[in-house]
Amino acid sequence: MEYPQAQTGQVPMETNLQENQHWPLSGKPYFDVVLAKSHVKPLYQMGVPAKLHSIIPSLVVPTVLTYWGKNWEMSCNGAQRTHKKFDSGWRAFINDNNLKAGDACVFELIERSSKKLVFRVQILRGDIPPEFQGKVSSEGESSNTPIVIE
Repeated sequence: MEYPQAQTGQVPMETNLQENQHWPLSGKPYFDVVLAKSHVKPLYQMGVPAKLHSIIPSLVVPTVLTYWGKNWEMSCNGAQRTHKKFDSGWRAFINDNNLKAGDACVFELIERSSKKLVFRVQILRGDIPPEFQGKVSSEGESSNTPIVIE
Protein backbone atom coordinates (compact mmCIF):
# COMPACT_ATOMS: atom_id res chain seq x y z
CA MET A 1 0.00 0.00 0.00
CA GLU A 2 1.26 3.46 -0.86
CA TYR A 3 0.85 6.20 1.77
CA PRO A 4 0.55 9.92 1.09
CA GLN A 5 3.66 11.91 1.90
CA ALA A 6 3.41 15.31 3.55
CA GLN A 7 5.78 17.81 1.99
CA THR A 8 6.45 21.32 3.19
CA GLY A 9 4.25 23.83 1.43
CA GLN A 10 2.03 21.22 -0.20
CA VAL A 11 -1.26 19.75 0.84
CA PRO A 12 -0.99 15.98 0.39
CA MET A 13 -3.42 14.12 -1.80
CA GLU A 14 -4.73 10.85 -0.38
CA THR A 15 -5.61 9.38 -3.78
CA ASN A 16 -4.01 5.97 -3.19
CA LEU A 17 -6.18 5.06 -0.21
CA GLN A 18 -9.85 4.27 0.21
CA GLU A 19 -11.79 6.77 2.33
CA ASN A 20 -12.14 4.33 5.22
CA GLN A 21 -8.40 3.60 5.31
CA HIS A 22 -5.87 5.59 7.32
CA TRP A 23 -2.20 6.40 6.98
CA PRO A 24 0.61 6.63 9.52
CA LEU A 25 1.47 9.99 11.00
CA SER A 26 4.57 11.68 9.59
CA GLY A 27 6.14 12.64 12.92
CA LYS A 28 4.90 16.23 12.77
CA PRO A 29 2.92 17.71 15.69
CA TYR A 30 -0.64 16.44 15.96
CA PHE A 31 -3.63 16.20 18.24
CA ASP A 32 -6.56 13.87 18.33
CA VAL A 33 -10.05 14.31 19.70
CA VAL A 34 -13.21 12.28 20.10
CA LEU A 35 -15.90 14.72 19.09
CA ALA A 36 -18.31 15.72 21.84
CA LYS A 37 -21.55 17.70 21.64
CA SER A 38 -19.67 21.00 21.99
CA HIS A 39 -17.66 20.24 18.81
CA VAL A 40 -20.74 19.62 16.67
CA LYS A 41 -24.31 20.89 16.39
CA PRO A 42 -25.38 23.39 17.65
CA LEU A 43 -22.19 24.87 19.19
CA TYR A 44 -19.51 24.03 16.61
CA GLN A 45 -16.48 24.77 18.79
CA MET A 46 -12.99 23.30 18.36
CA GLY A 47 -10.08 24.35 20.51
CA VAL A 48 -6.45 23.48 19.94
CA PRO A 49 -5.12 21.51 22.94
CA ALA A 50 -2.63 23.19 25.27
CA LYS A 51 0.14 20.79 24.17
CA LEU A 52 0.24 22.63 20.80
CA HIS A 53 -0.14 26.20 22.12
CA SER A 54 3.62 26.80 22.10
CA ILE A 55 3.85 26.12 18.34
CA ILE A 56 0.68 27.92 17.22
CA PRO A 57 1.37 31.61 16.50
CA SER A 58 -0.12 34.02 19.04
CA LEU A 59 -2.31 35.79 16.48
CA VAL A 60 -5.19 35.00 14.16
CA VAL A 61 -3.78 32.81 11.35
CA PRO A 62 -5.47 31.60 8.15
CA THR A 63 -5.89 27.85 8.54
CA VAL A 64 -6.69 25.01 6.16
CA LEU A 65 -8.04 21.61 7.13
CA THR A 66 -7.45 19.08 4.38
CA TYR A 67 -9.24 15.75 4.14
CA TRP A 68 -9.28 13.48 1.07
CA GLY A 69 -8.09 16.15 -1.34
CA LYS A 70 -10.63 18.74 -0.20
CA ASN A 71 -9.78 21.89 1.75
CA TRP A 72 -11.73 23.87 4.32
CA GLU A 73 -10.51 27.39 4.99
CA MET A 74 -10.93 29.05 8.36
CA SER A 75 -8.83 30.90 10.90
CA CYS A 76 -7.17 29.72 14.05
CA ASN A 77 -7.42 32.34 16.76
CA GLY A 78 -4.13 32.03 18.60
CA ALA A 79 -4.31 35.52 20.07
CA GLN A 80 -5.70 34.24 23.34
CA ARG A 81 -3.00 32.75 25.55
CA THR A 82 -5.21 30.21 27.26
CA HIS A 83 -7.65 29.12 24.56
CA LYS A 84 -6.66 28.83 20.90
CA LYS A 85 -9.48 27.74 18.62
CA PHE A 86 -10.81 27.43 15.08
CA ASP A 87 -13.32 30.06 13.95
CA SER A 88 -16.76 29.51 12.44
CA GLY A 89 -15.25 27.80 9.36
CA TRP A 90 -15.11 24.70 11.57
CA ARG A 91 -18.90 24.41 11.10
CA ALA A 92 -18.50 23.78 7.34
CA PHE A 93 -15.95 21.02 8.01
CA ILE A 94 -18.32 19.32 10.45
CA ASN A 95 -21.34 19.60 8.15
CA ASP A 96 -19.57 18.69 4.90
CA ASN A 97 -18.14 15.53 6.47
CA ASN A 98 -21.32 14.62 8.36
CA LEU A 99 -19.42 14.42 11.64
CA LYS A 100 -21.19 13.77 14.90
CA ALA A 101 -20.45 13.25 18.57
CA GLY A 102 -18.51 10.01 18.97
CA ASP A 103 -16.51 10.35 15.76
CA ALA A 104 -12.78 10.99 16.18
CA CYS A 105 -10.40 13.25 14.28
CA VAL A 106 -6.62 13.34 14.12
CA PHE A 107 -5.22 16.76 13.17
CA GLU A 108 -1.62 16.61 11.91
CA LEU A 109 0.05 20.02 11.56
CA ILE A 110 1.82 19.65 8.23
CA GLU A 111 2.55 23.33 7.60
CA ARG A 112 2.93 26.20 10.05
CA SER A 113 3.99 29.81 9.82
CA SER A 114 2.68 33.14 11.01
CA LYS A 115 0.84 33.37 7.67
CA LYS A 116 -0.75 29.92 7.39
CA LEU A 117 -1.49 26.69 9.24
CA VAL A 118 -2.36 23.48 7.42
CA PHE A 119 -3.73 20.44 9.25
CA ARG A 120 -4.14 17.10 7.48
CA VAL A 121 -7.15 15.43 9.08
CA GLN A 122 -8.03 11.78 9.45
CA ILE A 123 -11.59 10.92 10.47
CA LEU A 124 -12.52 7.77 12.34
CA ARG A 125 -16.24 7.10 12.46
CA GLY A 126 -17.15 5.87 15.88
CA ASP A 127 -20.82 5.43 16.52
CA ILE A 128 -20.59 5.46 20.31
CA PRO A 129 -23.78 4.01 21.82
CA PRO A 130 -25.94 6.63 23.61
CA GLU A 131 -25.38 5.01 27.02
CA PHE A 132 -21.63 5.78 26.71
CA GLN A 133 -21.92 9.35 25.33
CA GLY A 134 -21.71 10.78 28.86
CA LYS A 135 -18.35 9.06 29.36
CA VAL A 136 -16.70 11.49 26.91
CA SER A 137 -16.01 15.02 28.19
CA SER A 138 -16.59 18.20 26.19
CA GLU A 139 -12.85 18.25 25.42
CA GLY A 140 -13.13 14.84 23.74
CA GLU A 141 -11.16 13.00 26.39
CA SER A 142 -12.47 10.00 28.26
CA SER A 143 -13.64 10.51 31.79
CA ASN A 144 -11.92 8.54 34.54
CA THR A 145 -15.00 6.34 34.84
CA PRO A 146 -14.24 3.02 33.14
CA ILE A 147 -16.60 1.83 30.45
CA VAL A 148 -17.60 -1.77 30.99
CA ILE A 149 -19.27 -3.64 28.16
CA GLU A 150 -21.02 -6.80 29.22
